[in-house]
Amino acid sequence: MKSSFKNKKHYIIKRSRRDRRIVGGFFWIIIALFFMICIGRFVYIAVGGHVGQVNLTQRTQTKYRHETILPAQRGGIYANDGSKIAYSDKSYQIYAVLNHEYVSSQNKPLYVTDKVKTARILSRYISLSPAQILKILNPTNKKAFQVEFGSAGRNITLKVKKEIEAQHLTGIYFYSTQARSYPNGTFASNTIGLAQLSSDGKRHTLTGTMGLEQYFDQQLQGKSGLEVRSIDPQGYTLPSTHPQVKLPQQGNNIYTTLDPNYQYYLEQLMNQVSSRYQPQAMQAIITNPKTGNILALTQRPTFNPNDKVGLDKSWSDLNVQNSFEPGSVMKIMTLAAAIDSHNYNPQKYYRSGSVTVDDRQVRDWNTSGWGYIPLSQAFPRSSNVGMVYLEQTMGADTWLRYLKKFRITQPTGILLPGEVSGNLNFQHRSDQAITSFGQSIAVTGMQMVQAIGAFGNQGMMMQPRLVTKIVNPNTGKIRKFPVHEVDRPVKKSTVKAVIQAMRDVVQKDYGTGGAYKIEGQDIAVKTGTAQIASKVGGYLTGNNNYTYSVAGLAPAKDPQYLVYITMARPQKMTKAPEKILAEVFNPMMQRLLGTGTIKDETSSKQTLQMADVTGQSYKSVQDQLAHQGLNVGVIGTGQTIVQQLPTTKSKVIAGQRVVVLTNGVMTMPDVKGWSRNDLLKLAYLTGKKVEFVGHGYAVRQSIAAGAVLNSVKKIQIKLE
Repeated sequence: MKSSFKNKKHYIIKRSRRDRRIVGGFFWIIIALFFMICIGRFVYIAVGGHVGQVNLTQRTQTKYRHETILPAQRGGIYANDGSKIAYSDKSYQIYAVLNHEYVSSQNKPLYVTDKVKTARILSRYISLSPAQILKILNPTNKKAFQVEFGSAGRNITLKVKKEIEAQHLTGIYFYSTQARSYPNGTFASNTIGLAQLSSDGKRHTLTGTMGLEQYFDQQLQGKSGLEVRSIDPQGYTLPSTHPQVKLPQQGNNIYTTLDPNYQYYLEQLMNQVSSRYQPQAMQAIITNPKTGNILALTQRPTFNPNDKVGLDKSWSDLNVQNSFEPGSVMKIMTLAAAIDSHNYNPQKYYRSGSVTVDDRQVRDWNTSGWGYIPLSQAFPRSSNVGMVYLEQTMGADTWLRYLKKFRITQPTGILLPGEVSGNLNFQHRSDQAITSFGQSIAVTGMQMVQAIGAFGNQGMMMQPRLVTKIVNPNTGKIRKFPVHEVDRPVKKSTVKAVIQAMRDVVQKDYGTGGAYKIEGQDIAVKTGTAQIASKVGGYLTGNNNYTYSVAGLAPAKDPQYLVYITMARPQKMTKAPEKILAEVFNPMMQRLLGTGTIKDETSSKQTLQMADVTGQSYKSVQDQLAHQGLNVGVIGTGQTIVQQLPTTKSKVIAGQRVVVLTNGVMTMPDVKGWSRNDLLKLAYLTGKKVEFVGHGYAVRQSIAAGAVLNSVKKIQIKLE
């Protein structure tokens, strides 16, 4: 019995051991299979580099690969003397932290602690007064973490940033942005255009939104570069790795025909007239009719591309994107067509005052007329009836043929965006008749200067040219835009007769252009007054609801300049329209002809070529110019020069004063001892009206030296 129990116990123990060995073996097999699967999977991943659809090699590279886009510098736009009109650079925007919780690890304040001191010092570098800055530093929202300073706090140069940082103002910080600088301010703004920051989610780029900036955006953009680095999780470059860098390529540079001296002066004159008479719109274009080169052009309303003031009212380029009825200036082409087609007899008399065409009555501006007068007087008197007589004499088909030869209502092809063609209503006899004096036809200002330019070039019509060349700074490759002959609409003999008729407009007692007479100068002119179409049909009524215009060539014997100006709906017409336009036309033409240019008043014979000092520090330039025997006058509180007169490459004489405008706040210099010519430079650079009392040199000024000029409209200078 005992033996049987022992055997049974031994059997149970033996069986238990066997079961454990079986279970253990089973688990060992499971574990072995698991490791074999893991090893197989590892080998598969190591060899194939994939987990499912995920590429581990690419993911690893992405994790440790850091790409930085290196933005290309946008190309510049230059005047005909090589001076800068638009250029790109890194700029800075200033901001102030106000939150008292913003402190360092040592618990030191990182916010503005002394607002009065901060306001006082910052006012030296940005165009805001201490009181204005202090107001910003004390916002109504007491919980504001930080504040900015509007347009005055933007586009700060690296040099100015460093100068502000040297003041150790607690709580004042900067961040960098791509910036487009327009050092001349309002300077053919609608034509040069605007480049503004845009983003595609990965990078910020300057993109042209109007004018040349838009038309040549692709050429100006350049090509961005790329820097690739291998980094660790903390952002440090991994050892034994080297960055791969593809350098950016700068955008191309655009060179224009614009003359800075003429452009500055035209802007100043247009400012004065626009402010005084408040027209709804104005445009002015100055060309060399022999080449088609545009020397200056502008419009009102316009804007300052740096601070965007006025932009909301002036997105359109009136000179190419706006069509209008040209009025009596069109009579230049009517007279030319009649003469050229042998349908003009200057001695033939006609009855002025009114004429009826297909039940439509056409009247002269002098509704009672001048009785029976010879056709030779129709043009200088600006007789609508006389022009209708010429149109009917030569016939509608002939007149239409000449309109096409003059490319009226056809785009000029100027290198600007959005050029419109205008339109011509030529279906009915009455419409055909009134096109002879500039109604029932819509043109652009650029079409008019192209057509009228033929009379300044012996009948050869030149395409308006704004761009002379594009230069690739990376390769040195130059693409030139030569002058282009469009057509010869009339013969040389016709041009001679038309020019004489335009002289009569100025010189004859019965001419309509006596206001444009310039003593001692040979001026050929045609005036214009055009009704403005109403949106509901017909024409607007009222004494000022017209587009007034003038086109002039000088010297008439061999024209070198064409000036075309229009003014629509002046709200304060306190003078006759021709006298208003003469406030721009006459001084501008005098400047073009040399009778109003800035001349040096010293007798020294030592001439120098003016260097380009823009972008340089005022202190170094002052020493440089003083060494050359030149005096320097400075406008502004900044240290970097942004504008200069005389312009680059101009001839200057030892002893002459060079006037420069710096960045920072625009302030009034001490002008004691300055000549009238020096003060004209002050007017050009500041855009302020300078009024002279007396003759000689400045002894007293209405605005104190150092005063901020931002809100100043007029500066009076006493000369003795």
